[in-house]
Amino acid sequence: MRALDAAGIDSILPDLPGCNESTQDFAAQSLHSWRQATARVAAHFAATEVLAVRGGALVFPPHLPGHVLEPAKGMAILRQLLRARTIAAREMGQRETMDALLERGRVEGLELAGYRCGAALIAGLEGAVPAIEGQRDIRQADLGGGALWLRAEPGEDPAQAAALARIVAG
Repeated sequence: MRALDAAGIDSILPDLPGCNESTQDFAAQSLHSWRQATARVAAHFAATEVLAVRGGALVFPPHLPGHVLEPAKGMAILRQLLRARTIAAREMGQRETMDALLERGRVEGLELAGYRCGAALIAGLEGAVPAIEGQRDIRQADLGGGALWLRAEPGEDPAQAAALARIVAG
């Protein structure tokens, strides 16, 4: 966002309901509620373009032109969260399977990566695919270096940020 600003492009990064500073309950959220929220934000700020990153491509207003960076399918995101839970359970001497967790999650929700995911969110993620309608697809190879979301620890890469800003500004 700083690199976009330096290029004269204003941008916003909204919090989704239930996330970060939101007063709404995360467990009550669904892809539908997040799609509605992003549409309201886009309308409120009169957004003219969008940059959706990974899972953001599941909830952004697809009618807006713009870019998507490595759009992720909902099941891919869900599989990573379920895998993390089964590994943590195994470390605590418990046995959980991804299939059994998914079945239970569809009915009663699940605690995944420290978040209480409601049944609606899990069911929505299970079949969700990005609704890309002409936005430019950006691949990690276009930015250089490794994917930041695959790192064990959070980090940043100024060169990747600059490359992404150049693509968006172009």
